Amino acid sequence: MLYEFVTTLKRSQKGKILLGTDLSLVCISCVIGALLIGTRTGESLRLPDLLWYLAVLLPLAAGMMSFFGLHRIKLNAYGMDDIGHTLIISGTLIIVAEALSQFTSIFPHIPFAALLNSGIIFAVLSVSNRVILRKIVSRIYSSRLERKLVLIYGAGQTGQQLAAALRTDDEFEGACFVDDNPNLHRLSILGLRVHSPNDIPMLVRRIGIDRVILAMPSSDQAVRLRLAKKLSGLNCEVLALPSFSDIVLHGEKVTNAAPVKLHALLGRDALETDLPASDSTYRGHNILVTGAGGSIGSELCRQIIRLEPAQLVLLDHSEHALYKIQRELEDFGLNVKLTAVLGSVGLTELIRETLEAHEIDVVFHAAAYKHVNIVEGNAFEGVRNNVFGTRVVAEEARRAGVRRFILVSTDKAVRPESVMGSSKRLAELVIQDLATRSQTTKFSMVRFGNVLGSSGSVIPLFQDQIRNGGPVTVTHPEVTRYFMTVDEAVRLVLLAGSFSRGGDVFVLDMGQPVKILNVAHKMIEAAGYTVRDERDPNGDIPIEITGLKQGEKIHEELLIGSDMLTTPHQKILRAQESYLSELEIAGALQDLRRAVETRDAELLETTMMRWVESAEDANFANRTMTGKS
Repeated sequence: MLYEFVTTLKRSQKGKILLGTDLSLVCISCVIGALLIGTRTGESLRLPDLLWYLAVLLPLAAGMMSFFGLHRIKLNAYGMDDIGHTLIISGTLIIVAEALSQFTSIFPHIPFAALLNSGIIFAVLSVSNRVILRKIVSRIYSSRLERKLVLIYGAGQTGQQLAAALRTDDEFEGACFVDDNPNLHRLSILGLRVHSPNDIPMLVRRIGIDRVILAMPSSDQAVRLRLAKKLSGLNCEVLALPSFSDIVLHGEKVTNAAPVKLHALLGRDALETDLPASDSTYRGHNILVTGAGGSIGSELCRQIIRLEPAQLVLLDHSEHALYKIQRELEDFGLNVKLTAVLGSVGLTELIRETLEAHEIDVVFHAAAYKHVNIVEGNAFEGVRNNVFGTRVVAEEARRAGVRRFILVSTDKAVRPESVMGSSKRLAELVIQDLATRSQTTKFSMVRFGNVLGSSGSVIPLFQDQIRNGGPVTVTHPEVTRYFMTVDEAVRLVLLAGSFSRGGDVFVLDMGQPVKILNVAHKMIEAAGYTVRDERDPNGDIPIEITGLKQGEKIHEELLIGSDMLTTPHQKILRAQESYLSELEIAGALQDLRRAVETRDAELLETTMMRWVESAEDANFANRTMTGKS
């Protein structure tokens, strides 16, 4: 019943109760002060004499309390500043009462000692009243609320600020401090006992700690993360807290690991600022993006929609991915018509209907199965999607009179050793063949390396492994890869589309390839851990060499030939590569279709190897002839 009474009171009602209580204490303190002086001197002060003074002092006290807002302050927020305001009110009342006693004839004389006693008593009673009321109200609320107990590791400034903040929190309650400094052990800070770190397991069991907060921002991140790892077996959540000044001044977020500097993984400076926009090429056009729900496809959609196309058509075989990117683009609030098409790129009727119904001007073909290991074990579907799906979209784009067709390719298509790489290389050959026979559609391809953070990228894999305590798996100590950001990759695709003259293969000047083993080392160290190896057997996380899987290469390449042409942008190059003839492409597709339909794995492998090598031989012959001439 008491709980219902307290919780149903309005803020104004609570303020009136506090103000009335403080004014009552003024009266009580005057009476007690007069009684004390009378007891000591034998003099007695009559009640009417006090009433003359209270007639002035009570309105004065009420005005000052309202000015300082003492009655509006929440009990759990009453602090040192408010105590100071109470002392100012007490001192003012003493001075005014003494002035009335000494310099006016209307007010009866009262000894200064009585006034001084009354002022001191009022200050003590007023502050004590707030403290007692806060305890009572806290008990009333806690009787109904189950607050989680927090152990604060670190009794320094940040820990004390956290403890003070938890006093006003309805969900969490500070239970105790833990600190490495033995001089602080067994002391109490802000009402919380300071314990030794060795007592943590006992405290968790005995008190029932729900959460441990590491309030030691001045310590190295590695120290905090090692502590978090050490405490992770206590069946309670462990969090790290930055200093309050860092939160206010720098907006620092609480994280478990520092991000790796981008240029450290790229092996070069980032190019986001070097790659210009290409809005004039796509403004006002109807654009189709296949694989719109994937890593590259979704970023293509995000950037294209900002270039003000008339319509953006999203095609993907994953309903969830399609729904997700459509909702995200709708939230942009831009005046661009969005259409979601659910289906596979291998469905000729669907592609034809989509291109014609929406009068598509530009196609970005990003739909592909790209995970090397998965495609290696599902070769028939990989070829069906990557090769025949590309041919369907490209053929229908040519038939519909689409202006530009841009294929998103990969460095794994260069001298491939995997089914995925071979399927992407054959897709490139299909596009190069169509480019020679197309009168209206400009076909081009964009080839780039690994995209940081994309699905299947090594970066999120390493992050998960580090988060789980390792080991971090690397296939080979010498394996290297080219890296780029998803923003770079998509800007490259958009720019390449604007540069296209037909049959082009565009590549980005990506600097030097990066050693994956070095990436693993940098990510472990950035997360605050040390590498466990022969040099440091007591390190935190080991790196395990697993060996190359089938289809994986030690080094990836971006160029098949050595002949390169410049483009309007210095970081984008146009490769000069030979291709198969129309008859050769027709023969290759016929053999591949027969292999897929009969599920003949040997025929599929030999067919891909034969035609990919034929294309490479053509490039070699072309280079040789160029060299002789």
